[in-house]
Amino acid sequence: MAKVMIVDDALVMRKTLSSILGQMGHTVISEVSSGAQAVAEYEKLKPDVVTMDLNMPGMDGVKAIETIMERFPEARILVISALGQKHMVFNAIEKGAKNYLVKPITMDKLSAVMASVVKG
Repeated sequence: MAKVMIVDDALVMRKTLSSILGQMGHTVISEVSSGAQAVAEYEKLKPDVVTMDLNMPGMDGVKAIETIMERFPEARILVISALGQKHMVFNAIEKGAKNYLVKPITMDKLSAVMASVVKG
C-alpha cells in the first residue's frame, strides 16, 4: 500500500481522508494545510501519493503541483476538489496531477482512483 501525504486547508477534510485511507490500508505520513507546506514536506518525505486540495490560502494547490512536478516529475498527485473548481482541476492535470476526485468523496470512489494513481 502507499505512503500518502494529505494536503488540505480544512482540518475536517484532512482527518476524514486520513481515516478513509487508513481503512484502505494506506499509511498517511503527513497532513499539511497549505501548498507551501506540501512542497517542503514532499522534499523531505517523498510520499508515494499526494492528495491535493486546490483552493487554499497562500500557495494554492495548482502552484504546489507545478512546483512539486518541476522538481520531482515522478510525483503522483491526486486532486480532491469541490465541483465549482473545474477550471482549477484542468490546470492541475495540465501541471501533472494524475487524477482527480470531486468532493464529497466516498471510500469506493477514493479506492478506485487511488489504485490508478498508485500504479502510475
